[in-house]
Amino acid sequence: MSNSEMPQFVQSTPVLRSGDYPRSRAFYTDSLGFGIDEEGGDPPRFGIFRRGKSIVFVNAWNGPPGAHQGGWDAYFHVDGLEALFESYRAADVPLTRPIEETVYGMREFEVTDPDGNILCFGEDLPAGEDTSG
Repeated sequence: MSNSEMPQFVQSTPVLRSGDYPRSRAFYTDSLGFGIDEEGGDPPRFGIFRRGKSIVFVNAWNGPPGAHQGGWDAYFHVDGLEALFESYRAADVPLTRPIEETVYGMREFEVTDPDGNILCFGEDLPAGEDTSG
């Protein structure tokens, strides 16, 4: 894949919990391709991970397992959604929703991380494209 075909992460603002910080660190760096900006604690219990202009804060959390309240825990605006989806599929990332067009003008897919956080990756549909199906 050439640099012009590489997906570009544009913006995000999530803060996510982790029941196993080392496992989450490996997932975000090894599976999703984020780099580590900063970690806190000894051993680390908090991390700031970056890919492109998107930043994810991951914080060790000891709440009850499966306490997810529904909805997304993070939304990543990207350019090159199809290429990102294919790279994650090739890396066996757990894709929990395929690419779909929405009524609000986005193409999106979802991933669930090892702690049950739902991550949505979206890209704007071209202006004027019909999403009514």
